[in-house]
Amino acid sequence: MFISPSILNADYLNLESDIKQLENAGADAIHIDIMDGRFVEPTTWGATTVSAIRKITALPLEIHLMIDEPERSINEYVETGADVIMIHPESTVFLRKTLLAIKQANRKAGIALKLETRVDVILHCLDLLDVVLLLTCDEGFGGQPFHTMALNKISQVAKLREVHQLDYSIEVDGGIGLETGKLCKTAGADILVSGSYIFNQDKTKAIHSLKNI
Repeated sequence: MFISPSILNADYLNLESDIKQLENAGADAIHIDIMDGRFVEPTTWGATTVSAIRKITALPLEIHLMIDEPERSINEYVETGADVIMIHPESTVFLRKTLLAIKQANRKAGIALKLETRVDVILHCLDLLDVVLLLTCDEGFGGQPFHTMALNKISQVAKLREVHQLDYSIEVDGGIGLETGKLCKTAGADILVSGSYIFNQDKTKAIHSLKNI
């Protein structure tokens, strides 16, 4: 499994130290949740923080934009040097147009789906996708329990990939540990985003246990 730790659970005053630890522990990427206090209740960082993170790690940076009207901010996040930019269909009326803008900027484009959002909302954009991110708990806060209802959606997205002969990755985020990670892998997931599980124990042990499920 490809492991992308979420720094939502990191020590915000010591981000550089935590990111270096994740890198040394074998992380494959860094998952950065951007929240605006509107699309979801909390607020986190912005493009300037992502730019600073880019300077301290060579790991791929995944930007998960939980913000309203992401089309207004895409250029800012492209300029950070982020590798993957994921947006929500619930947050914009310009979904395909915004994905095209990400692709035209030579970044990988992804769609993220809230727990309650139906998979069929992405059907008209499948050809543009490098990643489909499925939230397996309610969005906005770390440390939440995994909802098994998400497993059916993972299977649906995997089936669409097979039927349409596409090669996007399937990523899951929310309540990921050993047991839930195994369930997601069986359903068709390729990438696991994990925060609490990794940060609440030895990071190397945690990351390698997820890689080897």
